[in-house]
Order: sequence, then C-alpha cells, then structure tokens
Amino acid sequence: MHRHRTLLVGVVCGFLATPGYAQKLPPAAQPIVIDVAASVPGLATLVAHGGSDLAPVIERYTADQQSLNRRYDAADSPEQRQRMRAFATTWRARLSDVDFDALNTEGRIDYVLLDNHLRHQIAELDRQDRKRVETVALLPFADDLLALQDVRRRLTTMNPTSSARILSRVTKQVDSLRVLFEPAPATSGTKSASADTTTRKATAPKVSRTVANRAADNLDQIRGVVTQWYRYYDGYDPVFSWWVRSPYTRLDSAMQRYARTLRERVVGIPAQVLVANASRSSTGPGAGAGPASDGPIIGDPIGEQGLADDLAHEMIPYTPRELMVIAEREYAFSLAEMKKAARELGFGDDWKAAMESVKNTYVEPGRQPDLIRDLARQAEAYFDAHDWVTIPPLAREDWGMEMLSPDRQKVSPFFLGGQSILVAYPTPEMTDDEKLMSLRGNNPHFSHATVFHELNPGHHLQGFMQARYHQHRRIFATPFWNEGQSLYWEMFLWDHGFHASPEDRIGALFWRMHRSARIIFSLSFHLGKMTPDQAVQFLVDTVNFERANAEGEVRRSFNGSYSPLYQAGYMLGGLQLRALHTELVDSKIMTERAFHDAVLQGNAMPIAMVRARLAKISFSRAGPAPWRFADHLPPPVPWTVR
Repeated sequence: MHRHRTLLVGVVCGFLATPGYAQKLPPAAQPIVIDVAASVPGLATLVAHGGSDLAPVIERYTADQQSLNRRYDAADSPEQRQRMRAFATTWRARLSDVDFDALNTEGRIDYVLLDNHLRHQIAELDRQDRKRVETVALLPFADDLLALQDVRRRLTTMNPTSSARILSRVTKQVDSLRVLFEPAPATSGTKSASADTTTRKATAPKVSRTVANRAADNLDQIRGVVTQWYRYYDGYDPVFSWWVRSPYTRLDSAMQRYARTLRERVVGIPAQVLVANASRSSTGPGAGAGPASDGPIIGDPIGEQGLADDLAHEMIPYTPRELMVIAEREYAFSLAEMKKAARELGFGDDWKAAMESVKNTYVEPGRQPDLIRDLARQAEAYFDAHDWVTIPPLAREDWGMEMLSPDRQKVSPFFLGGQSILVAYPTPEMTDDEKLMSLRGNNPHFSHATVFHELNPGHHLQGFMQARYHQHRRIFATPFWNEGQSLYWEMFLWDHGFHASPEDRIGALFWRMHRSARIIFSLSFHLGKMTPDQAVQFLVDTVNFERANAEGEVRRSFNGSYSPLYQAGYMLGGLQLRALHTELVDSKIMTERAFHDAVLQGNAMPIAMVRARLAKISFSRAGPAPWRFADHLPPPVPWTVR
C-alpha cells in the first residue's frame, strides 16, 4: 500500500513541476454572459414550424403505454406479458388502417417509425419468452408469486389463508431447489456422504452461469414485487397480517438465500463480494441487488437472432461480421495516426509509450472541474467561429456539472453527460491504484475530445433540441442517433483541425480506437465468440486501457444497463452521419449549419430515416430501401500540418 501511495504522490508532484504545462491547458473560461432577450426565440418561427399528421397518434400511443406500465407493474407477470403483447399487436394492426399516402412527409416518417417500434416491441417480447424457458427450471414458482400482484391490481378481494398457503408452498420449493446447489451436509459415514452428494448433483438443474445469473437477478425482482404486494395489506388488514406475516418472512429469507446460493455456487461470485454488493445496494426487505460493481462480469448474450432483430430495428442491412470488418478498417486508420503522433513526440512507432506519457499529464486533485469548464467553453467558441451548428444561448446557460461517486466510477470510469456533465475523478475513499487510474484515464488530452461529446454540441444540445422539436419522437430513442451524433462530432472536429498538438491527437485517437473496439467486443460477446474477461484484455491490448477502466467499460456494457447494440451505436451511427454528410453537404445540397440543425430538430430515429427525411427519399409504409452506408463513406482524414 505504501509503495502505491508513494507512486501516486510522486507522479502528481512530478507533473505539477513540469515546466510549461499551463500552456497546454485551454485558457480559463470567462463567466457566461446571459442575454435574456436572445434566449427567447422568435415565436412566429415556432408557429410556422411544420408538424406531423401522425404526432397525435404517437402521443396517444405513448400516453397509453405509460398508463399500462403503471397498471401492470409486476414486470414479467402472466397478466403483464399478455396485456403488453396484446397492446403492441393491436396497435400495429390499427396502424395499418391509416391511409399512408394521405399523410404529410413528417407523418409518413412517423408511420414508419411507429411501425418499426411496435415490431421491435413484439420481437423483444418473443426474446423474453425464450429467456423465460431457460430459467423455468430454476424459477418454477415465478408466475405464482407475480400473479399475487396481478390479483391485487385487479382489486380482487384477497383471501389471506389462500395467500399464506401459496407463500408456504413456494418457500418449500425455493428451499428444495437451493439445497440442490449447496454442498451435502457432512455425515458420519464417508460412503453415505458421497452418495448424498451424487444424488444432489444428479438432480440439480443443469444451467450455465449466464442463466443462473439471470435467474438470480429475476429472484431479486420477484422478491421486490412480493414485498410491494405484502406491504399493501400488512397492518391495514389485520386478518392478512395474522395469516401471512410469518409465511412472508420465511419466503423472503428463502429467496435471499437461494439467490445468494445461485450467485456463489453456480455463477462463481465470491461470498465477500456478494456481501459488499448487498450492503451497497440494498434499501430494505425486497430490494433488488442491482448491477454489481464488483465480482465477475457475466452478461447475457442475445445470440445471432437477437442481433438480427435489433439490427433490423436500427434499419442496418449488415451482418455482425460485416460491421466488425468496418470497425477493423476504422481501427487501422486510428492506429496509423496514433503512430504518427507518437513519432512527433519522439517515441517512434511505440504508440503505447506515447499514450502513457499523455496519461501522466493529469491535473492535480480538485482541479478537474475547472479543466472541464474551460474545455466546454473552448469547444463552444470553436463552433461559433465556424458557424457549423446552432447552439442557442439558453443551451449554453443551462448545463451543469456533477461528480461521479467512487462506486459509480467502477462502471463509468470517464464521463456521462446530458442535462449535466458527470465527471470522474479520484476521491479519498479510493485505493491508491484506483486514484491513479482515474487520474490517468481522465487526463486533459483525453478530456479534450470528450467534453463537447457530453455537452454542446453533443448530448446536452441533443436533449435541449429534443425537448423543443418533434417531442413525440423521443420514444424512438436510439444510440445510433444520440451516441452516433456525439461520436460524429469527434470525427468532424478531427477533420477540421481541433486537435492541434500531438498530445491532443493521441487523446482523440484513444477514443476513436475505443469506439472501433466497442463494435468488435460487444458484437463478439453477443455472438458467443468472446467472454467478458477476453473483452477486458482486448481493450487493454488494442486501446491501451487502464485495466480497471477496461473492467468498468465491459461491466457497463454487459450489466443490463444498456441495450445490446448500444456500444456499437457510437461509431456506426457516427459513420452513418458521415456518409450522409458527404451525400448532402459535400455535394452542396445543404450547408453545414442547415444539415446539423436539421438532424437535431428531426429528433431521435434510425439514421436511415434521418437520411430519408433530409434527402427527400421516397419510401413506402415498410420504410426506405436498405442503405449500405459504408459503401459511400468518405476516406478518414489523415493528419497534416494545418
């Protein structure tokens, strides 16, 4: 421990003593001047803004879906599954009755978007059905418990004695299943103990770590639903409490023990990690454990069919292998440019050594917020100077900054953004190794290429515009639109000389390589061709990640917080927008500002539909013809002296 502390202090002090470092930072930002008049738009332009004939339909769909989500609040219960499938299939059937040709252009776009959304909703229900079949041997009681909440939500008069019998019966099932996975109790005779172990192993359900982990997560969710059901009656119905309190308490304890046994004995999570995760995430009886921030990374691959369904939803006519080939090509460009920057810094082709030197240029603890503020204002000024996109005065005024907790940094080791930018940097509770990795992974040159990704004109401006234009389309949110746009801006600024120094170019290329690697490791994982541990090593080897940051990145990708294609959406969405920029701006059909404003003001949708909307491509109710965007990509721009 002392050695690590010495290293940390030594590196910090060495950095602070580096001559001329201040010249590498952007100039300190001046306080923003608030022009109240400029922050209020001309209302005549809003009145004249064209709407969609189908906007009221989508608004009604969204409101009805929200109502059903509130009503059927026991996720994956028998009635919830049945009702949500009926809702989606009926809405899709009713949508087909709409006269597509009579709609205006925005209305036809919305028709395709809604139909695509409903089709994917049904595909996801099918996927959940397949997953349920895989866990039924571990959770044969799930529907019985979830149905308790269904009955309550129907306002059916509850029968306390019947409810108590259900809980007692399920408790026996839970305990019987749990002991199958636990070591046999020691007996006086070695032979009988061995026989008992053999019997247990023979009768225990044979499942993978993935299925066992999913079942344990489902147990946490079921336990939460049962607790919600129990608390509704307990105390308010004295007869219920008299009959049910004791069976409920035994069941709650049995489910906790069973979930822990599955995680420890089948998934392979160490007991001490389970205790630590439970203490961090539990908020009372029945609370779900949530995504673990320690222990092995498991994930839940969706397979080839799942990827095909999700790619169809994104209107991407490529196979996963074709997309990985695109990623490999982009990585090759970044690697060549990385070596070029390394040579400028005197490291020859040893780009990893050059990157290590860049990682050590972090600011002292406590100064990161100042750096982020200055980088944000620098980026806004750069966009102003070139008139590339509209950043309204209010969008410059309303963003904020918050710090990420140490535990959250284990799954988000860099930035998060939107309404505010969430900054990762060390805190006193971290170990010395964790502090050093956070410092190095969030150095000024890495941050130079990501602050605008999170703020303006990235995620913050996206959210600002989404709240003001075609708001009904927010249900069609896709990472190919929101993350793709932010990544597009990273590539756009590379093309236009924003990263002048070799250190800043290494920072930008780190992220560009990272986004290529995300396509490869995420698709490979879902195809069953790469494990999470292999994905961590892949990031360390190909992008020179700090190992702790690589683990956080992979954990974040596969802990269920993000959709399966989310990580691929960054670069693939960015490349789609680059191809569309070539088609519309390089050809002089649109100006830079008109193009970028139109993408933002159209709100969220697959980029193929952005293309149809801006290029005025005709399409049927089935959507536009497949767009092989990679065939029309401009070549990446090599760095030259500018």
